[in-house]
Amino acid sequence: MRDVPATTMVIPREEIERSPTLTQDALVRTLPSAATFRRTPSLVSDPTAQGINLRGLAPSGVARSLVLLDGIPVNDPFGGWVFWRSLPRLGLGRIEVVPSGGSALYGSAALGGVVQLISRPIPGPSLDADIAYGNLDTGLFAARGADTWGPIRAALETELLTSDGYPLVVASQRGPIDTTTPSNHAVINGRVEADVSDSLLLSARASLFRENQNGGTRSTTARVEQAHFGAGVRLRTEARGTFSLDVFGRVQRFEQQRARVAPGRAGESRAALQDVPADDQGVSGVWTGPTWPGGGTHVLTAGLDARRVAGTSEERLFPPEPTPDSTLLRTAGGNQLSGGLFLQDLYTVSPALELSAALRLDLWRNTQGEQTVERASGDVETTAFDDRTEQQLSPRLGLRLRPLEWLTLRASGYRAFRAPTLNELYRPFQVGTILTAANAALRAERLWGAEAGLEAESSQGLTARVTGFWNVLDDPITNVTLAEPLPDGATRQRQNLGQARVRGVETSLDWRLSRQWTALLAYTFVDPTVTLAPGQPELVGKQLAQDPRHRGTAIVTFDEPSLFTATVQLRVTGPQYEDDLNERGMGGYALVDVAASRRLFWKVDVFAAVENLFGREYLAGRAGVDTLGPPLTARVGLRLRGAP
Repeated sequence: MRDVPATTMVIPREEIERSPTLTQDALVRTLPSAATFRRTPSLVSDPTAQGINLRGLAPSGVARSLVLLDGIPVNDPFGGWVFWRSLPRLGLGRIEVVPSGGSALYGSAALGGVVQLISRPIPGPSLDADIAYGNLDTGLFAARGADTWGPIRAALETELLTSDGYPLVVASQRGPIDTTTPSNHAVINGRVEADVSDSLLLSARASLFRENQNGGTRSTTARVEQAHFGAGVRLRTEARGTFSLDVFGRVQRFEQQRARVAPGRAGESRAALQDVPADDQGVSGVWTGPTWPGGGTHVLTAGLDARRVAGTSEERLFPPEPTPDSTLLRTAGGNQLSGGLFLQDLYTVSPALELSAALRLDLWRNTQGEQTVERASGDVETTAFDDRTEQQLSPRLGLRLRPLEWLTLRASGYRAFRAPTLNELYRPFQVGTILTAANAALRAERLWGAEAGLEAESSQGLTARVTGFWNVLDDPITNVTLAEPLPDGATRQRQNLGQARVRGVETSLDWRLSRQWTALLAYTFVDPTVTLAPGQPELVGKQLAQDPRHRGTAIVTFDEPSLFTATVQLRVTGPQYEDDLNERGMGGYALVDVAASRRLFWKVDVFAAVENLFGREYLAGRAGVDTLGPPLTARVGLRLRGAP
């Protein structure tokens, strides 16, 4: 996108349809600057490990980037995770990724950038459907129906997926308890729009989602149930600009069962059951003024928003040899209230020069934080956490310069932040054999960053982009290995680490070789280094966990409707570490994915797709036990396509 001050990457509808990937998180990861926590897709990943990070900005299960669906946040309110399987692909018109600090417009969750999912328009009657089956007993059915009745438009989408998964633990460590990782999900989304007049638009949406995951053993399971709603009003006027008002809310429940594993993985027993009910409500209003002169032209945008989040982690523990001091029940949670207001000016000095300036003030308050612990002796201990209020001022400046018709230069500087989630403050979690404790004393992360780059286009259909970036992250919330385990056995704890520097460069080359052939080459280099760690000096100079320095993608597509459409993509990821001490390394890997489709008759296509074509085996995690990324996964199916 040439005419915006910020670096923006777009996955259009055509690429979404042609992609060999099965899940939405795998689709977004085809952009080298985007990654999800660890190396496993949502097909087998626990819902709490599906966070997204952009440009290697301190990966964790909690997303450091905001994910929006038509402007409404979809990050989990309690933990900041992203339930990628709740976002049906058939309903997406395009995906826009802005990989730089976005707090000046969007507040806390946009510390590392914004991923905006844009729904497909509803131009008239249409019906789309996918049905596919593949190895690992993976079956998919998706459908979308849309229609118009005068000024009213409506769309209904559903997606059902089930898979047996694959053995997650490496063969050398696998024991009798280890099986495959079956999962399934079901989602239904509805959207209605009504043109009350030429200037007034009303909209409403609702969705229901359920996901079941098995982590590879009988006692390692997770479940998410969620109901989400939203409504909006848009008023467009020539004299006073555009006004919009959105409200949204969500009710959900996350359940997780953890296992205690015997030596040699010969047996397992139930270690804990977690039940995490949560809900949130939010409202936002935005005004975009008309263009007004002043040494060029200005467009002002102002907005405010408010949100309430409430959640509780209810955990029942099953100690193997309980003593009177053993914890049997632990309940912790609280409320989080937040709000912000912002102002932005897009100043077009001339067609060749545009400046942008934005400033936002955020306030948030953690209230009613409390933890209750019940011992085997019957004793009950209740700890009330102090209410805490914090605030943040987030500025952003940007520049777009086009000195030549074929050349665009961009630069920006920004400050951003992320407040700790209720999950980080109150909920402990376990991956493999590693138990990580919560920390009610966590402070907000804060980021200073800058970027500069260029975009060049040639008359031969070639577009090249290069962007360098430099970020300094203060007080990043990370999982720190403790010198001594806590009384509950936790060997790690969420802590504000100190400071990390994340710098690098991203490059891409788009080339339309002919009407049928297109190619994309993209590469992102990131240097994620701990620069300050009070109390943990051994971490200084270490690479951030789960953060490879090198990621690259190459995609070649042939599209001739009278013959067939085919896509081949190569994804390369460099070595990384599982832990903050950089003691558990994981090697790099390269994967090849392919997809092809051909029209059978009318609007029906037959298609096939393969991910990890050559069955490359690689490590995905090393949290007490080594786990694998997905093997070769293939599927074939039929596709019905209606209107765009």
